Amino acid sequence: MKKTDNKPVTKTMHVTKQPITETLEQNYMPYAMSVIVSRAIPEIDGFKPAHRKLLYTMYKMGLLGGKRTKSANVVGQTMKLNPHGDEAIYDTLVRLTRANAALLHPYIDSKGNFGKQYSRDMACAASRYTEVRLDQICEELFRGLDKESVDFIDNYDNTTQEPVLLPATFPSVLVNANQGIAVGMASQIASFNLEEVCRATIAYLSDPSSDILKIMPAPDFESGAQLLYDRKAMRQIYETGRGSFKLRAKYRIDKKNSLIEIFEIPYVSTIEKIIEEIIDLVKKNKIREINDVRDESDKDGFKITIDHKRTADPETLMMKLYRFTELEKSFSCNFNILINGSPRVLGVKQILGEWTSWRRSCVRKEVSFDLQKKKERLHLMQGLEKILLDIDLAIRIIRQTEMAADVVPNLMKGFSIDEIQAEYVADIKLRNLNRQYILNKTADLKILRIEIGDLQNVLENPEKIDEIIIEELNNVIVKYSKPRKTLLVDESGAAEFDEDIMIEDYRVKLFLTEQGYFKKLPLTSLRSAGELKTKEDDSIFVEFETSNKSDLLFFSDKCNVYKTKVFEIKDHKPSDLGEYLPNLLGMDEGENIVFMHSTNEYNGNIILGFANGKVAKVALESYETKTNRKKLLNAFSDASPVISIYYLEQENDFAVFSNINKLLIFNSAQIPLKATRTNNGVQVMTSKKGSTVIKFVPIEASSIVDDKYYRTKNIPAKGFYIKEGTLSDKQLTLDVQ
Repeated sequence: MKKTDNKPVTKTMHVTKQPITETLEQNYMPYAMSVIVSRAIPEIDGFKPAHRKLLYTMYKMGLLGGKRTKSANVVGQTMKLNPHGDEAIYDTLVRLTRANAALLHPYIDSKGNFGKQYSRDMACAASRYTEVRLDQICEELFRGLDKESVDFIDNYDNTTQEPVLLPATFPSVLVNANQGIAVGMASQIASFNLEEVCRATIAYLSDPSSDILKIMPAPDFESGAQLLYDRKAMRQIYETGRGSFKLRAKYRIDKKNSLIEIFEIPYVSTIEKIIEEIIDLVKKNKIREINDVRDESDKDGFKITIDHKRTADPETLMMKLYRFTELEKSFSCNFNILINGSPRVLGVKQILGEWTSWRRSCVRKEVSFDLQKKKERLHLMQGLEKILLDIDLAIRIIRQTEMAADVVPNLMKGFSIDEIQAEYVADIKLRNLNRQYILNKTADLKILRIEIGDLQNVLENPEKIDEIIIEELNNVIVKYSKPRKTLLVDESGAAEFDEDIMIEDYRVKLFLTEQGYFKKLPLTSLRSAGELKTKEDDSIFVEFETSNKSDLLFFSDKCNVYKTKVFEIKDHKPSDLGEYLPNLLGMDEGENIVFMHSTNEYNGNIILGFANGKVAKVALESYETKTNRKKLLNAFSDASPVISIYYLEQENDFAVFSNINKLLIFNSAQIPLKATRTNNGVQVMTSKKGSTVIKFVPIEASSIVDDKYYRTKNIPAKGFYIKEGTLSDKQLTLDVQ
């Protein structure tokens, strides 16, 4: 087509609008369901598809009881069923091996380096170097497979078939740990002791209402360790399939060499992560007792060795490490299992219920298969039995038949047997057509009829099916049971971490300047210090000695109290200016600190003097909080500006000065203790119009020489004009302690 002008040709894009719900349904949902159903979530036989395809391939390769073969050979053969690539298949194989130590009962007997479940960095050797075969316990996974106990489906390219499930004779779904992350959901199944699981299943088959928690009290892991046992929390996991519990490392102490040897760690931890965390704690000075930490694992087993200072308490050190490293870690349970293609979160008893229901169907199919085979054999033997009546006739019929195709029809007519029976007789070799052979073949007819009757009885009586399952479970216990590896420790009796053990306690001296600079000096550095540094126009107005573990309270002129821990503030040198409190505490602009106090027990009272002549007394415990609050609003009354605040260990005399040169002395016992922090207090000095209190101090800090004249037994009082010579120091100062 020719252009008729020089205008550029523009292309029009057609955009088709599609509802987001339709997009999700067509694109996202098929992917999500494929991941859930075909990859990430285990089924009632205890396996994900990748596990099942691998094990079935090895079974077909004759690796159950046979010699080991190269892992690469297994990986290649498995690709006929699993199209996800050789690397993914080998990763699956590695976790199932005995050498990897991930499963309580490994399914693959291995030779070579397969890494370790408890190591992040210990890589397995390439598949061409390692060798594998099925472990003996796999007999229980495939028992009955040749008796059509489970259904088969075509593989991905329809060239062969594979089982939908494996007919495991024990609840393997609970025996070996399994985890998977799908789309929008996940699964995390803990492993349980094989013997305990089998006995719990037997108890459930006998009485579905039985308390299986008494038989299998908690999970069991290949890595061992300790499980902090809370019966109530564990029962919730058993009932709902969700919850968590804590696992702790096991250790032994070598006091002679100042060593701690950790030989079992939580199943979800790794050796490298633990060592990295310990090193980080040492670098940050959170733990000072450790000289060295190293991995001493070898062919004999797992071991982390901690070399600690001789003065350190190893038990206390382990409590710290439990708190701050993966030597103690929670295992989160999410028993999400595919049941008939649908994901369901089930409790342990529900899982046993689903497994027994599924296993009954497997056993029923096996019995039906055996029954059918015996009926077929009985049918053949019944035909052979008729031949016994006249062997000569059978030989004559065969010899006199001209066409081979007529042998079977002639035998059918001659002995009144059907085609199948006649075919069987016709295939007997001539040398076997004698009375002894036939008698031997038909001798077990009576036994065969009894066996058929027994099998029919089993199919008609469900309790007989359960008896078979129980017998199989007992056989599994006898052959494969192992002692429990994970030690149960009562959580209420287990030693717990105490935050205080991380805090080094020592005496310190605290200083606060007029301009809001705070300084914390250990007494050891203060003894050798020279003059304390402050800004040129600044001076210290509060100082006292306390401990590094004390709580520190700052009262501001905006009726707020700021709380912190002394140890949360770094130590200073005498030459430092210190921390600027408005920045350290996050104070408001223009807000000033008027009082500072440290405490451990929150005993005693706080007394506050206000400009309006009122005085309030508040219990110090009213400033104690259960949560780690950093700021308390409305910490005291804002009805009048606060002049001074003091801590009262015991009752004391106080002096009140007004701006009209009046003075009044009273005892703090005259002030009632109030329950609320914001109480306005009681009137102590009554004031004339325009007069206010300008100073409120303890009597010993007042510079009063003769105090008798100014004392009052009753409050409120007007006060007394200050006489000449009353004060040794006429300069009024804010002398706060």
